[in-house]
Amino acid sequence: MKGSCTFVASALAASTVALASSSTACHHHHASNPSPPESWISSSSLSSSSSVQSDVTGLHTSSSNKEKFTPRFDGLRARKLEMASVNASCFLSRSPVNTGLSFTSESITNLAQMGLRNQITAHSSLKSMNKFRSNAKAIPIQSRGKTGHRTSCHRPSSAIRCQSGMNMVFVGAEVGPWSKTGGLGDVLGGLPPALAAYGHRVMTVSPRYDQYKDAWDTKVVIEIKVGDRIETVRYFHCYKRGVDRVFVDHPMFLERVWGKTGSKIYGPKTGDDYQDNQLRFSLFCQAALEAPRILDLNSNEYFSGPYGDNVVFIANDWHTALLPCYLKTMYKSRGLYKSAKVAFCIHNIAYQGRFVFSDFSLLNLPNQFKSSFDFIDGSDKPVKGKKINWMKAGILESDRVITVSPHYAQELVSGEDKGVELDNIIRKTGITGIVNGMDVQEWNPSADKYIGVKYNATTVMAAKRLLKEALQAEVGLPVDASIPLIGFIGRLEEQKGSDILAEAIPEFSKGNVQIIVLGTGKKYMEKQLEMLEIMYPDNARGVAKFNVSLAHMIIAGADFMMIPSRFEPCGLIQLHAMRYGTVPIVASTGGLVDTVKEGYSGFQMGAFNVDCEAVDPADVAAIATTVKRALATYGTPALTEMIQNCMAQDFSWKGPAKKWEKFLLGLEVAGSEPGIDGEEIAPQAKENVATP
Repeated sequence: MKGSCTFVASALAASTVALASSSTACHHHHASNPSPPESWISSSSLSSSSSVQSDVTGLHTSSSNKEKFTPRFDGLRARKLEMASVNASCFLSRSPVNTGLSFTSESITNLAQMGLRNQITAHSSLKSMNKFRSNAKAIPIQSRGKTGHRTSCHRPSSAIRCQSGMNMVFVGAEVGPWSKTGGLGDVLGGLPPALAAYGHRVMTVSPRYDQYKDAWDTKVVIEIKVGDRIETVRYFHCYKRGVDRVFVDHPMFLERVWGKTGSKIYGPKTGDDYQDNQLRFSLFCQAALEAPRILDLNSNEYFSGPYGDNVVFIANDWHTALLPCYLKTMYKSRGLYKSAKVAFCIHNIAYQGRFVFSDFSLLNLPNQFKSSFDFIDGSDKPVKGKKINWMKAGILESDRVITVSPHYAQELVSGEDKGVELDNIIRKTGITGIVNGMDVQEWNPSADKYIGVKYNATTVMAAKRLLKEALQAEVGLPVDASIPLIGFIGRLEEQKGSDILAEAIPEFSKGNVQIIVLGTGKKYMEKQLEMLEIMYPDNARGVAKFNVSLAHMIIAGADFMMIPSRFEPCGLIQLHAMRYGTVPIVASTGGLVDTVKEGYSGFQMGAFNVDCEAVDPADVAAIATTVKRALATYGTPALTEMIQNCMAQDFSWKGPAKKWEKFLLGLEVAGSEPGIDGEEIAPQAKENVATP
């Protein structure tokens, strides 16, 4: 295909950032991008400090054959549940599961009143068990008052209490701060607490890649059919910022990734994915579907017991694309999760999960799903010709599709270059775009532990001069607060435009300006960074390593933040920069269009060529021209006003969460109600992050 660039995760992942399946190919064409017709997408403009939501009509929902399901019952005795039925093809699990507790007559009565007494539900391809230590003691359930506290640590009650709102389950391969390689982890870290603050019951489910300090073993164990074998998984849990954080524990996650292995989330090393990633994420999707039904959680005074069947699942990126498929074949076809719905969120369409077509048999799905996975492209990776495409199936089999900014939603349906050959599928289903928020607790100039001078909008001008001098000294540049300083923080890869920036630096670096580039990624790009100091000793520094403290220092000490992305679904760096009063200079793509307003809160460079095979000279010129335009405002009232405009905006998750609430209410899951206004619940999670 002419003018295309094929992205494979093995080629794009940074040394500290593993990105997705190496079998995921995406093509960005050199062709022009037509504007989508109004019938595909509609936008409503809000103020510059809030996100713009785009709604696309024409939603598509795949139906599945439903079998008549007749539940079987036996007596629920006042005793500890030791193990559910063990049957390889159709297992039985008691719902709700009670972890090591005995049922009193009072608790059985409560269950009966709620329609849960003696409920035994059938599942396909799984076994559900509760394993207990031999010395575990049965503890009677005590009646609780308003506080709803458990009588014993980590031993939840089976009584169910809830207030208005929705039951939401976010499922993703990453969740910050426990595991994070980019925007996916940030979203699952920040959005759920904001939704919980509105009064919803919220769970996240992600793999347990490391021995997280704050997650405890629930003792709940299930068996799952993966490929042609049965695998045993268990669940760990913690409750942070109003959210049930659930971690799926299995050797395919923990034994490979946790700190001592040096491996990454998606592969043993950057650019080399695990060969069994399909099996890993098949297991993960099945375990995630079981979690709301079998985990008996009592996290706060408003909610307790399993989440039950009336839930909305939010599946994120290709790793979770099997979830709506398994929901239909294993549950809905048997009368379970009748009202449950799935929203599929695209964080980066460049990574789709493309694999050999014969691998479909590994997924244990009926042949009726083949058409949803069937995919043919022009790439010869992983093989030439017919493939399966996980993301395509996730889009088609889910009830609604959403992405992380309105402009990115428009780009995805604009053509196959930016829609990466799924544009026609997304036009069929429709898509909504909601801009991400950011973690305003970690990124807060008035309380940032990594910077020596704390500041706010009233003290920003004086503070930034001092912070700039500290930054210059840290990297070895001449210390002079009067010199304008540009920062770049990001992965060194084609998507982020670091190769374009490398060619543009000579165009402006010889003047009265300094630039600091921080990032890791492709080795040849890292070597380019190392040459900056040699070529421009007084003007440029490149740091090719993962350095959190230096990132914070650059965000606070720089005057401008360069973001030259070829495509950017949403972007976080520009949000961090504006919160710290650092004016962004951005390419006009994706969420950068929605969040940075030309002449008001930053500078737009125009859209860049998405062909990654070569650097377009026009893009180099655009960077050089816009940098000179930005530098012309340095030291003027115009720049001071832009800094104030940046810092006056609300970049928290509160606004985006309200839009997400409206979107998810539109799925009309039984029992769903709007939430209430509230603030996030402390405490935050501990700093225990798996090797990215």
